[in-house]
Amino acid sequence: MGRSDLRALFRSNDREVKAVDYFADRVDEWQSVARGLSVLVDATRERGFDVQDLEAPRRNVLTFYGVGGIGKSTLSRQVTGHLRQGTGRRGHWPAVDLATGPVVPVRIDLARDSGTDFESLVLAIRLAAAELGRPMPTFDLALQRYWEHNHPGEPLDEYILRRTRLSGLPGARNLPGQVQSALADVAQAVALPGTVGNVVGQGLRMVVHALRERQHRVRAFAGCRRFADLLEATPDQDALSFYPYLLAWDLANVPRRQRATLVVLLDTFEDVGDRIHRDLERLVQRVVWLMPGTLFVITGRNRLQWDDPRLEGQLDWAGDEFWPQLVGGATQEPRQHTVGYLSAGDCEAYLSQRLTRDGRPMMDDATRRLITTNSHGLPLYLDLAAMRFLDLYRRRGHAPAADEFNIGFPALVARTFRDLAPETRRVLRSVSLLETFSVPLASAAAGLDHDAPAQDLTERPFVDHDPDAPWPYRLHSLVREAVREMDSTSDDRWTEADWRRAARRAFDAVGQQDLSDRARLVSALRQGLTLSHEFDLPLGWLEDAAFQYVDDFVWEPIEPPSVAPSDDRPLTPAQALATVLSSIAQRQRHHRGQTARRLRVVLDSGALPESLSELPRYFLAECDRDLGNFRASLEGMHRVADAGGRLSATARRGLVHLARRTGDFPQAFQAATRLGVEGRQDRVMGDLHWAHGSIALACASYASARDQALAAGQAGEAALSQTCLAFAAAFQDRPRAAEQIDRAGELLAGVAIRWAEVHLRVAALVRDAGIAGGFPERAEAVATEAREAGLTSSVAYVRFAECLHVRLTEGRDALTTARERLTRECVNGTEFAYLVELTHLMAGEEPPDSLPRATWLDTVDQVRARWAGLVEDRRRESPTARQGD
Repeated sequence: MGRSDLRALFRSNDREVKAVDYFADRVDEWQSVARGLSVLVDATRERGFDVQDLEAPRRNVLTFYGVGGIGKSTLSRQVTGHLRQGTGRRGHWPAVDLATGPVVPVRIDLARDSGTDFESLVLAIRLAAAELGRPMPTFDLALQRYWEHNHPGEPLDEYILRRTRLSGLPGARNLPGQVQSALADVAQAVALPGTVGNVVGQGLRMVVHALRERQHRVRAFAGCRRFADLLEATPDQDALSFYPYLLAWDLANVPRRQRATLVVLLDTFEDVGDRIHRDLERLVQRVVWLMPGTLFVITGRNRLQWDDPRLEGQLDWAGDEFWPQLVGGATQEPRQHTVGYLSAGDCEAYLSQRLTRDGRPMMDDATRRLITTNSHGLPLYLDLAAMRFLDLYRRRGHAPAADEFNIGFPALVARTFRDLAPETRRVLRSVSLLETFSVPLASAAAGLDHDAPAQDLTERPFVDHDPDAPWPYRLHSLVREAVREMDSTSDDRWTEADWRRAARRAFDAVGQQDLSDRARLVSALRQGLTLSHEFDLPLGWLEDAAFQYVDDFVWEPIEPPSVAPSDDRPLTPAQALATVLSSIAQRQRHHRGQTARRLRVVLDSGALPESLSELPRYFLAECDRDLGNFRASLEGMHRVADAGGRLSATARRGLVHLARRTGDFPQAFQAATRLGVEGRQDRVMGDLHWAHGSIALACASYASARDQALAAGQAGEAALSQTCLAFAAAFQDRPRAAEQIDRAGELLAGVAIRWAEVHLRVAALVRDAGIAGGFPERAEAVATEAREAGLTSSVAYVRFAECLHVRLTEGRDALTTARERLTRECVNGTEFAYLVELTHLMAGEEPPDSLPRATWLDTVDQVRARWAGLVEDRRRESPTARQGD
């Protein structure tokens, strides 16, 4: 029984009146599910089917799409329940065909405010597999490696139990034991001494190496062709998105008598597919592709576009050759379906069984026919009409007349609206301005000093409840629209001034919430930007929230659709700020040139107040630096630094970086000493130390910067400093560098810093310099990634690492070739010329007069001695290193 039905139960003393949470049959939709499931199961049982085949087209996606309020989420929930029940029930669908075999469904709500991230999605699918009662050996070992890396010190079982959506799944209590069983089997299979405790932390790396050597002898892993490669990959979110390949392998190798088909139902998919970058959609698609034996039932407002080749680059597999049954006109299941409006018969059945008295329908035939006609088959209309009928019956003691329901949807909302108490109507109007809300937030937005009206509103059938969202309540989108539209005709309608005052209250109320939680901060920014834009409100608290957003190095999409900039009218301040924030986020995924163009548009518009103009100006200067536009970057950094605003210290640090890039180390050092903790002085000093070959000093500075950031709760800065520490350590101490690289990967897992992610891969190159196998190919792959992101410094560091490598492994001719490439690709006047000079110094050579010389903090001889010493130390420890020139 739903919340609206419980409310109806307690609205009358008449015990014979019953409100039943009735679901219209949707027989055609169920038959599509049943046929699609049967076809997929038959395909997986064919002799030639191979879950490891990465090239065969996929036919494991069934899509239902349609307008809001049509009943897609209800359909998704009912399909889940019916698949779990496995047998038919009166008024609903036939049982699953016995020939299909056991089925394990799991439903995942992907709504933007549901709190479901990609990690939760993967865990939910694994929890569904846990119902089979068996470990999933390859997946569980990879999951353990990922978990230790990204959630150090946090047990998996405790994490699951703390999250409502995961803890409520049937397999929640089985998974931790299955993972431990898999780890114990692994330890025994590879003859690892001790207990399962050795298969975590440092011991896990031993297991990975042992499995690479003995995988063919371990029955559970033999034949899983990409298992060792996935274990050796850095266990970040990208790697996690490939782990379903392992889960598919494990499921295919479950003994036949225990085997079952997974059905994953992904609801509210429009909140994935409509996002700006399709980043999450790409990861979800990867899961679907890598699990060809699992049926994915996707429900949302939009048709799935995976068959469109124009999305190549945004998605891994785009085109009808990959998804032949997603194209328009496909006839074989599983395929794409429009969720149509309910038939007249379904509507009549719904209204007959929704409200009953003494076992008979409360509505007469005329009322049901009229409501059916006016609903046009929209389930939300039927539900609102039923609730209004019940309220009128309760107040009058008899059934209302049929002609009271001769109204359209907006009119029905208006009638329902008028039936509310005045204060509840006030709350409804106020929260129609908000995407999500809580009871206290609704009361504040309505200007009330008590919560009863807001609490009353949350019990209505048109208010959805999501306990895991930053604010747990949301009006159905159709009701939100109807409330605003019908208020032009209602007796107590609000004037434009009333709506503006309500918007001001709502805006202020959102800004007064505790925004220390990241999810709530992002939700507040989205809602605040929308209100500011629509009602021309001053940005106010959005300024502080914007700086807080960029300070954390976590880049969720910010720009709501209603705040998208338009070409035919000037930017509002809210549009300008939303564009800046989304551009800053995009630079972690797109080329810096694209970000720079959008930031210039905002600055040229003059739409932002002066107090916020430093935000786009600083990040534009940063983009110009990464793109090699030295003069433009220098001018922008100076302007922000001289303004003395919130980013002044950050810009001063940017000026230090620019001075270092040109080899002016005394100027960089002098400026660095004035940065202080706010300007990340220790990290900047580390940058200066490693360039002089003072690796121990550099590591100490970076470690201090990391610890200061951790103490201040600055996860992004801590990850950045740790990455720089890993890079510096890689020049001198390979074993220590391996540990530092691992720790940097752990810290980076929770943030999004593209430069640091690439720099960590450069650190791995430096660590492995002198080891000949595959180094050139790896270096070229990192350089390509850096170029695609517009990171000129990263390309320079890659080419410098190549020079170090050939200095260790080959002769002077090879070093000359590598040095020429560094010069040709990276040196622009004095920019990065110091790296070329270092390649001469580490070889004991005198740089040519034509090369712009750096101004060092020490003498050139001291710098030469340190770098030459580093090279000799690496030669002694590297068996493949060249021992002489």
